[in-house]
This record gives sequence, structure tokens and C-alpha cells, in this order.
Amino acid sequence: MNTAEPTDFIFDEPAEAAVAKAIARYPAGKQASAVMALLDIAQRQMGRRTGIAWVPRIAMDVVAKRLGMAPVRVYEVATFYTMFNTKPVGKYHLQVCTTTPCWLRGSDDVVAACKKASGIKDFGHTSEDGMFTMTEVECLGGCVNAPILQINDDYYEDLDGAKTEALLEKLKAGEPLPPAGSVIGRRASAPVTNQTTLLQDGPAAE
Repeated sequence: MNTAEPTDFIFDEPAEAAVAKAIARYPAGKQASAVMALLDIAQRQMGRRTGIAWVPRIAMDVVAKRLGMAPVRVYEVATFYTMFNTKPVGKYHLQVCTTTPCWLRGSDDVVAACKKASGIKDFGHTSEDGMFTMTEVECLGGCVNAPILQINDDYYEDLDGAKTEALLEKLKAGEPLPPAGSVIGRRASAPVTNQTTLLQDGPAAE
């Protein structure tokens, strides 16, 4: 995995369209409000073009110039929010929630399975083959379906050790990501014991 900082960064054509749309949401003089959107666009472009989704410093500088901001202001945003990767990550970024609801429901087993399947020793590390990076995160907001593992943009819910290991083994085998959501087939946030009410969709509104 190439971890070197690039020496240049230019938004490509799809990114330019997204940048223009993001900036247009704000009135003149308030373009700085688009900083998070532009950082996300830059990160996705890096992922699309290199296979490694992160925001190098040169990209932050380009965002700062585009929005008329001091570069340090962009650095502050990029380093504050964990959604932005300020260093290279693996092809699959494993973000494991270990906050109380997930911990009570078995996040320790999810962490152990991630380590076993990937060979990663601890949080903040990347596997030797560059395929996985594992990060410990605070609440992912899916507590009712805990424990949660976020892989890139997708949430996998209701996991245990065995299901987590099987999920990562599929990725190692080159299989596509399975559908996101509950791995036990739970619909939305219904009880684990299955729904007892609202079992059928109501009539369409006229």
C-alpha cells in the first residue's frame, strides 16, 4: 500500500460537479460552510482513483484555496471528525463501535474476530496486505441493533464473533460486500424476537 503523501491534487470531473453543487448550497461569502462536503468529495476521489480513501494534506490545501479559507481551518475540521482519514487506510476500513451498548452486546467478540481474520494486532493498524484497517470508534448511532461494525460506508448490525469472521473471510476471498444491515434478518429496528405488530403494510394513501 502506497502511504506517501502526494505532491499534487486536482479535483477530477465527477468531483468538480459535486464541488460546484456543494458550494452552491450556500450564499456568497459563506462558502466555508461547504468545507466538510469538499473534504468528503476529496476523500472519495482518492478512494476511487487509488483504492485508498483518505484526505492528504495537499487535498486539504486545495479545499482551503477553493473556499477562501486559511489552510489551518481546514486541517482543524479534517482532524476533528473521524469520518475523514488523514492517513491512508486499507481497502476495507473496519470501524468498530465499542461504546457501552455495543460492548454489552458483544463488541469484544467483534474486535477479536476482526483481529483474527485480518491479522491486525490492534486498533489503528493496517493489515500487511493493505486490505484492512481497524479503527475504534465511538457510538455509530445504531445502538438498538448492536453490536455494529462499519465497513467503509456500510453498517453491519447484530454481529457476533463468528458472523464477523465469516464476513471478513468473504472480503478476503474477493467476494462483493453483502447487503448492509442486520445480519440476522431483522427488519429496521424490530425486536430480535420478531415483530408482533404492524405485520402488514397499510393501504396506500390516497
